[in-house]
Amino acid sequence: MPTPPDAIGFTQDPLDRMSEKRDDETFLASLSEDAATRFLLFANNNVPLFKRADGHDPLFLAHEAAQFGTPLQTVLLGRDADRRALFACSVDTTAEAAADALPGASVEAIELRPVAMQGLVAPPLVSALGEARSMLDWHRRHRFCANCGNPTDSAGAGWRRICGQCGAQHFPRVDPVVIMLVTDGERCLLGRQPQFATGMYSALAGFIEPGETFEHAVYREVLEEAGIRCADVRYFASQPWPFPSSLMIGCFARATDTEITVDEKELEDARWFSRDEVRAMLDGTHPQGLNAPKAFAIAHHLLKAFVEGD
Repeated sequence: MPTPPDAIGFTQDPLDRMSEKRDDETFLASLSEDAATRFLLFANNNVPLFKRADGHDPLFLAHEAAQFGTPLQTVLLGRDADRRALFACSVDTTAEAAADALPGASVEAIELRPVAMQGLVAPPLVSALGEARSMLDWHRRHRFCANCGNPTDSAGAGWRRICGQCGAQHFPRVDPVVIMLVTDGERCLLGRQPQFATGMYSALAGFIEPGETFEHAVYREVLEEAGIRCADVRYFASQPWPFPSSLMIGCFARATDTEITVDEKELEDARWFSRDEVRAMLDGTHPQGLNAPKAFAIAHHLLKAFVEGD
């Protein structure tokens, strides 16, 4: 199997997460007061903020972050390669209000997906922004105890929530998803969903269900969505996907039959593509204008590995 490339989005996370320090209130306070500490700010609808004086800068100083008021939620992400502590903060503002919140500076709220896909910030910062988005979204959606329904409080530097009524502890969740390229010699199976961009086909994907291995999930999802039975599942690479908090588990599998039956509730279309067709889709030269996911997505790298014969 080829070595997974560094270009897969959200995979270059160089942070020392300092998990052993998350309950050390004195240490956390010292980080908050350290002039080197930086803050990633998100409007309360989970859109990251960027200073636009010179490109797209998501790193705010403490006094800059203070201009947005007391954070709704704060999470210690870790320490970066420059030994600076990095916090994620959800602030009570809108995209329009954020533009005028910082005197003497231009601030813009931009959805994370286009930021990552267009390479507007360096890959390590994209990964940190992805971690931040997942964590802040988890806090936003888990303000009440799943055990008794009472409000919960943030603890452990933002890495758990505790119910003050029943004492239950709640931890961030990650939803595992298999994304698989099924091959039949010189062909591979691709599908498209109605919400895809015009002409785009991609590898099939689906959530892993309780009690399944990722191999079993591959077999089940491919059979459900395309009516194809497969075997020989091989792991390729994984990709955190913070929309809101999935882990994409990239795999290859070999088809054991080839007659497609599309589940129209899941897919708009599915078909076999030759290696040359996939190469043209990646290059943007397909005669019918068909295309594939960009290099930011793990699906792109599954297709590229197939085209290169790995």
